[in-house]
Amino acid sequence: MKSNLKLIQQGAEAKIFLDEKSNLIVKDRIPKLYRIQELDKKIIKQRTKAEKKLLEKASKIINAPDPLPLRKINIIKMPYIDGKKLSEYLNDFNLEKQKQIMKKIGESVAKLHKEDIIHGDLTTSNMILKDDEIFFIDFGLGYISKKVEDKAVDLHLLKQALEAKHFVHWKILFEEFQKAYSKDYSESKQIFERITAVERRGRYRH
Repeated sequence: MKSNLKLIQQGAEAKIFLDEKSNLIVKDRIPKLYRIQELDKKIIKQRTKAEKKLLEKASKIINAPDPLPLRKINIIKMPYIDGKKLSEYLNDFNLEKQKQIMKKIGESVAKLHKEDIIHGDLTTSNMILKDDEIFFIDFGLGYISKKVEDKAVDLHLLKQALEAKHFVHWKILFEEFQKAYSKDYSESKQIFERITAVERRGRYRH
C-alpha cells in the first residue's frame, strides 16, 4: 500500500484506509489463507461487487457513501465522511438531541427496509454524524431480502447496540426510533412483533 494511506480500522474481513491525498476511504478485503486461493479470490470478488452494488443502491435513498467504479476485485473506494462516529458521541448529547438523532435513524432505516436492503451490522459504530445528518457506513454484511425475519434481526442488532453502549436512555431512544421507523411503513408492526421472537430464540441459546 502507498505511504499516503493511513490505516484507520482493521477487522477480520477487511482493512480500512484513509487516502489522505484524495480524501477517499479504501476498503481492502483480506485474503483468507485457509481457503484455496482460487476459491478465495472468487469469494472476495463476489463480496466486493455485492457490497459496492448495495452501497450504490443505499446512497440513492439515504446518506451513505457512493462508491467509485471498481478497479480491483478486492478494493472498494468511496468518499470519506468527515464526521463523528455516533457510538462515541451519542452519549455526550442531551436527551432531546439524542431523540432527534434516533428519529433520523428510524426514518433512514425504514427507507432501506422498504427497498429490501438489510444493513447486516446496524449499530451506532456504523453511523457517522456530520452537520446534524446521519450517514450509514460499512455494508459489508448487507444483502437484499424481503423477509420480515431479516428486517427484524437488523433492528434487533440496533436495539442490542443501544442497550450495550447507550444504556442510560436506551429504552427511550429505541422507542423514538420505533416511532420514526413505523410512521409511513405498513410492514413495521409485523417486523417489531418478530423482534420478540428473535429475542426469545437468543435467550434460549444461552
